[in-house]
Amino acid sequence: MSTIPPTLTKSLLSSETACTDSATPPAIVIGGGANALSIARSLGRSGIRVWALNYADAPVRYSRFARWLCLDGKTQGKTAWGEFLLGSASDDLEGAVLIPASDDGLELLIEHHAKLKRKFRLDLFVPDAQAAMLNKLKTYQAARRVGVETPKFWLVDSKSAVNQVRDELVFPLLVKPLLSHHFVATFGVKFLVAEDFEELITAWEQIGEDHDVMLVEKIPGPDSQLCSYYTYLDEDGKHLFQFTKRIVRRFPPEMGVACRHVTDHIPELIEPATRLFAEVGLRGLANVEFKLDPRDGVLKLIECNARITAANTLLDRCGYDLALFLYQRVCRGELPKFRDYPANVYLWNPVDDLRAFFQLHRRGELSLGQWLKSISKTNVTLPVFQWSDPFPAWMNTWHRLRRALKRR
Repeated sequence: MSTIPPTLTKSLLSSETACTDSATPPAIVIGGGANALSIARSLGRSGIRVWALNYADAPVRYSRFARWLCLDGKTQGKTAWGEFLLGSASDDLEGAVLIPASDDGLELLIEHHAKLKRKFRLDLFVPDAQAAMLNKLKTYQAARRVGVETPKFWLVDSKSAVNQVRDELVFPLLVKPLLSHHFVATFGVKFLVAEDFEELITAWEQIGEDHDVMLVEKIPGPDSQLCSYYTYLDEDGKHLFQFTKRIVRRFPPEMGVACRHVTDHIPELIEPATRLFAEVGLRGLANVEFKLDPRDGVLKLIECNARITAANTLLDRCGYDLALFLYQRVCRGELPKFRDYPANVYLWNPVDDLRAFFQLHRRGELSLGQWLKSISKTNVTLPVFQWSDPFPAWMNTWHRLRRALKRR
């Protein structure tokens, strides 16, 4: 693990990057958590130099496979990352491969795609399509146009607009931002839940006018009804691979980040996902999440991602090394062939899964025996810890404990 300021000296970098002439240019991973770490480990083990634009407490900062760019003490984030990449401080990294690992990183590429493409190497990228996948309203509107099922949703821009649709609303519902990453930065959660109209008004007043939101019907049922489809769309819109998985649990339940995933073969996800991606003209990496509605047995759209996601370690464990796939496609035009993946491979965050168990147990939804049985599987991988690169997990634990103590 190394920390390098952005005033990169040619004496330091010239032998390491040789971006314009080398067959193995470095990669710059922008933002991300466990997924950024998995990208760095994959590329680093393949002999590729990895630089990380990320926050000071990000696990990738402490990996032996990455070097963190501290930006001379500037506050990390999309604005500072953009200034670095577009400015002279990054000139010695010209020709590097840019890989967004967060919505902020993706938004940065959308906003400055033409300029960044002139200086760095980018994967297949259609800014308007990527923006449509980033914006929840545009995603749902595109899905509705091509008959992909979604929860009921309403666009509201004022308290009076909320009152106008009061009789149409169904509860519980989600107060969902159009751009989740901006909302998370303010509130620490991806959305707010309203059980009735009074809670909806309270949530609306809490949010204020700083975030554009939509109201979305909350699909009932446990988190285990959530499932995802991953693919890569080439220049002609052809799917170069297909990978599906399910979520077992999230923390907090029904609204948090998945803490246990399992691979599965779910072919019924492919057709609606293909219609949605074709409608917006998406190219490159694509991921879509659905939830099975127990009321009518229909899969309904939850969200999309056009980048490497938090579950990337699971795909990597199954032989789907997306980081190396992107790198080789960008630099060498190669198309690695992915074999079929096994079912019942698990990705497990033990700390958050234990916390999820406590909440579900208090609600009478999961017994200790059921939880112990569910975690007794042997084909398991962890999102952060690896014996060959343990420091990120240690530091991640330390940062989480420190944040918890501050909250207390």
